[in-house]
Amino acid sequence: MQEVDKQDEEVIFDRLHETAYRDNALGMSILGPQQNIASITRNDLKEFIASQYTPDRIVVAGAGAVPHKQLVELADKLFGALPAPKTKADPVFRVSQKAVFTGSDLRIRDDDKPLAHIAIAVESAPWTSPHSFPLMIMQTLLGNWEHTSGFGSNVASKLCQTVAENEAATSIMSFNTCYKDSGLFGVYGVAPPTKCNELSWIILEAMGRLCHQVTDEEVARARNQLKATMMSQLDGTAAVCEDIGRQMITYGRRMTPAEVFARIDAVDAKQVREVATTYIHDQDLAVASIGPVHELPDYNFLRRRTYRLRA
Repeated sequence: MQEVDKQDEEVIFDRLHETAYRDNALGMSILGPQQNIASITRNDLKEFIASQYTPDRIVVAGAGAVPHKQLVELADKLFGALPAPKTKADPVFRVSQKAVFTGSDLRIRDDDKPLAHIAIAVESAPWTSPHSFPLMIMQTLLGNWEHTSGFGSNVASKLCQTVAENEAATSIMSFNTCYKDSGLFGVYGVAPPTKCNELSWIILEAMGRLCHQVTDEEVARARNQLKATMMSQLDGTAAVCEDIGRQMITYGRRMTPAEVFARIDAVDAKQVREVATTYIHDQDLAVASIGPVHELPDYNFLRRRTYRLRA
């Protein structure tokens, strides 16, 4: 926990979830408070394992030269004795509550830090939503950039171009985090203290642009880039195994690369604009910031940037 607290990127996303999902379990850090760690007992661990490590929550996946029959036999031998999962009739059964997104702003001002860390997000879609693939394309369109990269301002992303040309940040990263019943879509940037105002305006202008000005050429490029990124993440049996497990838990089945590519290719500029309008246009924001953020505009200013007034 102490090591994580030293990493501003980790802390900013914890704070973003904390403000976006106030009074919800999803808003709590996975590490928990220090007093819990200090007081945890053997019985606590045993009860947690007994309640969470149940057959309905376990996936046994294999990749590579693994005979299916042998894998099934080993799974039955090693996990077959696990107790049946709890049912709704059981008094210890916990009904998970839907995560509730709250438009809000959490600022931790620390003028001793050299750079400001700012994350701006809207509520997006869960994993199984039909909007999940357009949101992936939208994330790719916004892109990532660092001032140490050799590209300079010669990048496809309009957001990254503007940030680079105006030296508005030292790095910027778009994100699309999906959960069972909610998600966060937005941009995280690291900027000098005097650039907070400009960076926030650029980020929201780029997010708003997705609702109105995305072209077919941009979407075609983003589709190819997204497919290349996905394939690069499946560069070994361990990565493939992890991908199978994640998809089984998320979708209940294995989605092959061919199906994933077909779903990506089905996304066009019109759909991107429609999905962006659904989640970004005139929607509440969750904003988290750490560091010398005295020049970051107030929440009302940021909220007004989610729509455009036209004569």
